[in-house]
Amino acid sequence: MKVGIIGGGAMGLAAAHELMQRGHRAEVFERAPFLGGQASTFEVGGGRLEKGYHHLFRSDTSMVELINEIGLGHKLAWIYSKVGLFHGDRIWDFASPKDLLKFKPLSLPDRVRLGLTTLYLQKTSSWKRFEEVTAREWLEKRVGRRPYEVIWEPMLRGKFGRHYDKISMAWLWCKIHLRVASRKRLWDRESLGYPMGSFGEVFDVLGEKIKEKGGEVHIQAGAKRVVVEEGRAVGLDLEWRGRPPESRRYDAVIATTPSYIFTRLAPQLPKDYLEKLTSVSYLSAVLAILVLDRPLTPKYWVNIADRSIPFVGLIEQTNFVPTSLYGGSHVVYLTNYPATDEPLYQMSAEELLEHYLPHLKRINSQFERSWIKDYHHHKVDAAQPIIGVNYGQRIPNNRTPIKGLYLANTTQIYPEDRGTNYSVKLGREVARMVLSDSGASER
Repeated sequence: MKVGIIGGGAMGLAAAHELMQRGHRAEVFERAPFLGGQASTFEVGGGRLEKGYHHLFRSDTSMVELINEIGLGHKLAWIYSKVGLFHGDRIWDFASPKDLLKFKPLSLPDRVRLGLTTLYLQKTSSWKRFEEVTAREWLEKRVGRRPYEVIWEPMLRGKFGRHYDKISMAWLWCKIHLRVASRKRLWDRESLGYPMGSFGEVFDVLGEKIKEKGGEVHIQAGAKRVVVEEGRAVGLDLEWRGRPPESRRYDAVIATTPSYIFTRLAPQLPKDYLEKLTSVSYLSAVLAILVLDRPLTPKYWVNIADRSIPFVGLIEQTNFVPTSLYGGSHVVYLTNYPATDEPLYQMSAEELLEHYLPHLKRINSQFERSWIKDYHHHKVDAAQPIIGVNYGQRIPNNRTPIKGLYLANTTQIYPEDRGTNYSVKLGREVARMVLSDSGASER
């Protein structure tokens, strides 16, 4: 088979890799000037840093398998993480059950209740019982108002903004299971994975492996339209930078774009399928990245449980991996997930930095502006689908109503959260689906 793939992120490249491994031909088209999508990188101190922070959990077996397949397994390191919670103008240790018991802002009964509820969620094997209830409703009932407001609501607000009180408990259940899977035992410290050449290197090498097997991977080449004839996808109309437009014929097409873009590529889709595509909203990720001459905190990951601080997470990359990867500098992400109509999204890089700077002194009273050696600002659109109750009923099928046309994007990852691992997993699954539907065999 010859398959055209729209998008050179984790899903598109994983689908192409799967097809090539099974003896078929894949051609990938990425409109951006780089591969990797939301895991793409830029240079800091001579090294490569993700535009948005990335790591792996122990349960992320699809990504680990892929890294090993392309010969980068020796670069994958498993590192104990250091997690904190900022509340009451201090950073509390928040990486283990013991830390929870020492968390003084909650009463001892509240801490015990919170711990027992978390243990219950960790031991519950099915997410389906949580699909019809919001996380807010379920948690307030089980742990009480105060623990919910101090611990869970800041996390939900941070991830989903003004939609925080509409998020399905099934989504939160899965987040808890992922964290537990990164510990050998419940009371152990969490261990997270990172490819020491960056995630960007993983996807660049993957692109080269696809080409070595006879496939094609193009950047700055976008699909304008899926060509449909007699109810079947038969090709792509392509737009290239620096060369004339072109049409190519394919036996099948896989699109890995956000749903709202897919509706423009294939407007021939029937109304009921289009309604599923448009029923899901996304939030964007806005990242302010500080390059410092010294550490800001002792933690890798700090959840901000204080609504007066305008960012919701502080991720200090160089408390996770060595500063030598970035020329000896210390790297800090300040993160938010706003909608595109919110002020934080619309601020310029300079405006966002000025907005954030006064609050860094609350995180570390010694902080001075002079610590900043460099500053970067990135926006990632369609970063987080909004996962409401009964979300599973609204997921569009990977097999679209147009024969030979398939969709694989982050709205179809459920109840797991979007990320490189589940993107790789879905990309490979859809590639196998294409082959199964066509009756194609391996060569």
